[in-house]
Amino acid sequence: MDFSAADVSGLAAALGIGLLIGIERERRKGQGALRSAAGVRTHALLSLAGALCVLVDTRLLVVTGLVVAGLVVVSYARSGGDDPGVTGEVAMVASFLLGALAMRSPALASGLGVVVAVLLHTKRPLHRLSRDLISQRELGDLLLLAAAILVIWPLLPDRSLDPWGALNPRVIWKYVVLVMAVGAVGHVALRLVGARWGLPLAGFFSGFASSTAATAGFGQQARDTPPVRRPAASAALLSNLASLLLFVAVIGAGSPALLRSTVWALVAAVVVLLGTSAVGIWGRGSDSPPLPGDPTARAFRLSWALTFGLAITVVLFVSAWLRALFGDAGALVTAGIAALAELHASAASVAQLSASGSLALSSARWGVVGLLVASGLVKSVVAFTSGGRRFGLLVTAGLLGSVVAAALVVALTPA
Repeated sequence: MDFSAADVSGLAAALGIGLLIGIERERRKGQGALRSAAGVRTHALLSLAGALCVLVDTRLLVVTGLVVAGLVVVSYARSGGDDPGVTGEVAMVASFLLGALAMRSPALASGLGVVVAVLLHTKRPLHRLSRDLISQRELGDLLLLAAAILVIWPLLPDRSLDPWGALNPRVIWKYVVLVMAVGAVGHVALRLVGARWGLPLAGFFSGFASSTAATAGFGQQARDTPPVRRPAASAALLSNLASLLLFVAVIGAGSPALLRSTVWALVAAVVVLLGTSAVGIWGRGSDSPPLPGDPTARAFRLSWALTFGLAITVVLFVSAWLRALFGDAGALVTAGIAALAELHASAASVAQLSASGSLALSSARWGVVGLLVASGLVKSVVAFTSGGRRFGLLVTAGLLGSVVAAALVVALTPA
C-alpha cells in the first residue's frame, strides 16, 4: 500500500489529538483501584485506531466502533458505582471518531480535538458557570436568544416582500436579534468586569453591528439598573463612535473626494463622541463598585426588541416609497429618511451620487451632515424611549455635540 503525504498528515493529526485528549484525561484518572480506565496511551491508541480503519478499509469502522463501545460499557460498569458521570467514556468515543475524521480533514479534526480537550479541562469553571453564576431567568434568556438566531433567522425568507425591495424579513429580524444580543453582551460584561469598564467595552464592539440596536440595548439596561446609567450612556456613545468609523470607511470607499472634503468634520465628530463618552467612564459617580449578580435580572426584553424591529420596518418602508416617488431629485431627503434605520446604506448612496456627479460636492458635504443629524435624531429618541429621561439626555448631549461640531467644520471650511 502506498502512503501519500495526506495519509501521513492524517495519522500525525490523529496521534496528536489522542495525545492531547489523553494527557488531559491522565491528569484526572486518579490512582489505585478506582482510577479511570483511559489515560494518555489509551486515547492515543483509540485515535490511531480510528485513523487506521479509514486508511485500511472504512468498513472496519463499524467493527472497531463496536469494540470501542464494548470497552466503554466495561469502563462504566467498573467505575459507575463511584462516579455516575460518563465524561471519560464519551471522551474515548470522541478520540476514536476524531482519529477517523483526521484522515479526511486533519485541520477540522485537530480543531475539534482542541475543543474537546478544553471542554474536558474546564470542568470546574463550566460547572460553576452553569450552577452558580447563571440564574434560571438568564438561562431562559440565553435559550431564547439561541432560538432567535439558530431557529427563527434561518427559516425567514431572504427576499423582499414589497414592490420597492425594502422589507426583507431576514434583514429586519437581524435588528431584533442585535437588540437581544447587545443586551446579553452588556449583561455578561456587567457581571464579569463591572459597570465602569464592561459596558463601554461591549458598547464599542457592538456598534460595528448596529449602534441603534446597541443604544436600545444599553438604554434598557440603564432603565433596569439605574446605578449603571452613566457607564451605559458611555457604552451607547462608544457604539455610535464605532458606527461613525464605519461611516467614514463607507464614504471613503464610495467617494474618496467626498471623504477628503469632510474628513475634518468627521474627525471633529469623533473627538466629541470620545470626550462625552469619557465623562461617563471617569466622571462623577462613575466609580461605583461592580454590581453583584442579580438572579432576577433580565439579559434583554423580547418585547422591546420586537417593538424596535417593527419601528425599523416602518422606516424602511416609508424610505423606499419616497425614493420611488421622487427619484434622484429627492435623493438627499430619501437618504436622510433611510438614515433613520440604516446610516451606512444611506452613506453609500450619497457617496455614490457624489462620485457619479449627480450630486455636487458642496451639497454632498451637507448631505453627510444631514445623515448624521437623522441618525442622531432617531438614536436620541431610542435613548429616551428605552432608557428614560436621564439616560436620554446623556446620550443626546454626546450625539448633538458631535453633529454640531461636524456642521461647524463644514460651514467654516471650503468644499
